[in-house]
Amino acid sequence: MTAAQTRALSRPNIPLVIVCGCLIAMISFGPRSAMGLFFLPMTEAQGWSREVFALAIAIQNLVWGIGQPVSGMMADRFGTWKSMALGAVLYAAGLLMMIDAQSALALHLSAGVLIGLGIAFSSFSLVLAAFGRTVSPEQRSLAFGIGTASGSLGQFLFNPLGAALIESIGWQTTLLVFTGLIATLPLLAVALRGKPEQSAASGTAGDQKLTDAVAEAFGTRGFILLTTGFFVCGFHVAFITVHLPPYIADLGLGTALGGWALAFIGLFNIVGSLASGYAGGRHSKPILLSLIYLGRAIAIFAFIMLPITPASVLVFSAVMGLLWLSTIPLTSGLVAVMFGPRYMATLFGFVFLSHQIGAFLGVWLGGKLYDETGSYDAIWWCAIVLGILAAIIHWPIEERPVPRLAQQAAE
Repeated sequence: MTAAQTRALSRPNIPLVIVCGCLIAMISFGPRSAMGLFFLPMTEAQGWSREVFALAIAIQNLVWGIGQPVSGMMADRFGTWKSMALGAVLYAAGLLMMIDAQSALALHLSAGVLIGLGIAFSSFSLVLAAFGRTVSPEQRSLAFGIGTASGSLGQFLFNPLGAALIESIGWQTTLLVFTGLIATLPLLAVALRGKPEQSAASGTAGDQKLTDAVAEAFGTRGFILLTTGFFVCGFHVAFITVHLPPYIADLGLGTALGGWALAFIGLFNIVGSLASGYAGGRHSKPILLSLIYLGRAIAIFAFIMLPITPASVLVFSAVMGLLWLSTIPLTSGLVAVMFGPRYMATLFGFVFLSHQIGAFLGVWLGGKLYDETGSYDAIWWCAIVLGILAAIIHWPIEERPVPRLAQQAAE
């Protein structure tokens, strides 16, 4: 067999990678996005305060963020499949332990630590990294949008499904159903097996070490700004995902509307993510990110200032859905543009850590401030201010390769 034949056989099947990657993103993101539906039934059943459950999900987001660079390094070093398989085991174990969690500590260990680690090792960020090394540079932004939109489809499907299952078979059995779905991830991840190769063809220096890549990233102004701004995305997304359903219920609008609100966010985020991926390949990614964060601030301001009705909740959810994870194709795309795909899983992992620190604070502060004041008003206003700051932070980011890559391209 010739070297050319060997390379041809080793080439990934791009359609299969995309389809399986999208299914993984959908399934892994679904249960996590539906955690807010378990907020009221679990706290009422166990007699916990809202801060107890909020802290568990806050821990989940923080552990997810801390685990993301580690999972990225593992995927870059040993391959995507091994990381995904480990993540599925941890994720399933966390869901099962939630069923029998009788104390706050048990809830924090299961819903917090185990599920957080499970998501870190099986989430769409590793899927995007696999897409980044599989498709051509011209196709990356759109591929990232498709992968992100698949996670949104999971949110759209799992929230009404979760709400219906909780009402019909109870929250414990619903968690068991979610566990069975997570168990399918290792099978789907077989198509994503492999790891990036060090070669000039991949757009990076063949002898660059992981430590050098990390040092290069943190020495780049654009990477620091991108990482800082992504904190705000996590704050917004996590706060709304967990606290919007109980906020709606507190207003006397019913619990079912909360599930549909999250489903609307997921549905419209499919459109937003695809549009973001498409636009990111043709227009300035930093400017698009600034406009997205500014749009979020305006949408939240309008939502809390106008009378809140079932119609206004769904309109707000639709608008936020368009702006929801549309940041991810642009953010991950900027990482790929600046540093190439070689260590994308690791570098995007560090950016995502900032996202999850923001998520931790958004979820925890939402519960804490509610317990102290009986209202979510303060956290809504905080979200508005942070959206404006994020719009300012992203504007000056330069969308260009680092000098090392630019020099390679010139040679």
